[in-house]
Amino acid sequence: MIPRRGAVRPDPTADIDGYLARLGLERPARPTTDWLFAAHRAHVERIPYENLEIQLGRVTTVDPAESIGRIARGRGGYCFHLNGAFGTLLATLGFDVTRHLGEVRGARDDQAATDLTINHQVLTVECEGGSWFVDAGLGDAPYEPMRLEAGVLVAQGPFSYGLEPWAGRPGGWRFLHDPAQESFTSMVFAPEPVGPGAFADAHLRLSTSPDSDFVRAAVAGRRHAHGADVLRGRVLYRIDGGGTTKELIESRSSWYELLADVYGLHLPDVDEAERAKLWDRVVAAHEQWLADRAATAGSGS
Repeated sequence: MIPRRGAVRPDPTADIDGYLARLGLERPARPTTDWLFAAHRAHVERIPYENLEIQLGRVTTVDPAESIGRIARGRGGYCFHLNGAFGTLLATLGFDVTRHLGEVRGARDDQAATDLTINHQVLTVECEGGSWFVDAGLGDAPYEPMRLEAGVLVAQGPFSYGLEPWAGRPGGWRFLHDPAQESFTSMVFAPEPVGPGAFADAHLRLSTSPDSDFVRAAVAGRRHAHGADVLRGRVLYRIDGGGTTKELIESRSSWYELLADVYGLHLPDVDEAERAKLWDRVVAAHEQWLADRAATAGSGS
């Protein structure tokens, strides 16, 4: 297959076998929609959305091969890592994949806004005559690929998601999160294909700026067939068809046990001194979050 101009290129140097082992999948004989769906489900179930390298003060890049190596060693990452790696995996296995610049937006989302503040990497895949929106890096969002068509509305477990043209950019798209979820409202992405280096400046900003949510708090998330498990700081949110339950993690040992048991994050490369320092950072961030909530409540805003 001759890849389209701008499509993601295979990387024969990446640890594809280690990646597939994490996913629990064999190499496909050829690219199929069935395998794409199976890989997407396995990715969001087995490879966590997490920002612990940022919290540990470790430098990472947006190089997909680096992200694939980290995944093969038992870790995860956030969107630039997860979709960066997944796009290269799919391309190396023969899928026709394109990367796009994206922006996750909150409650003040303006559908017509044309500006794009890059904070997300998006993948689209052409397979067996269909076009698919593929995203393993949105935390509590898609469990499976979505057909890239106007007006698409799908139910995946307890959540409903939509896709529509982005009014602010001809050829662009807008993903609509389940309206009951509070993590974000929508995500828009541009139509033009880009390479992985297009996300380097955004990654530097998001991983180092004190204003970045990734710097402010530790996060881990996994999507599964019945909902999502999201850890923000010391609070575990379990989201399913019955709603959301919250649990405050009381101790350092419980927090690390949770990372291992729920997210598969055993962290063999994090020594005791780093574990203590990370927990202290998590506790401090939680106290700041409580103080900020109290101040907001006191101001009546």
